[in-house]
Amino acid sequence: MHGRIKHIDVCFHFLQNLIKDEVVELVQCSTREQITDILTKPLKLKVFVKMCGFIGVYEYLKIN
Repeated sequence: MHGRIKHIDVCFHFLQNLIKDEVVELVQCSTREQITDILTKPLKLKVFVKMCGFIGVYEYLKIN
């Protein structure tokens, strides 16, 4: 288990340093705004269209 824990530890400290150096800012995002859901989950049409707007493909959809 040490190998797995070590990997998590390295990733955590890397991210922690980026935050400390103000290279990255973590912002809380609600589950309704998770853009990756469009690629990983079946969504209702209304949510799908909303997510398409977030990633800029809304104008290419022809949904009536």
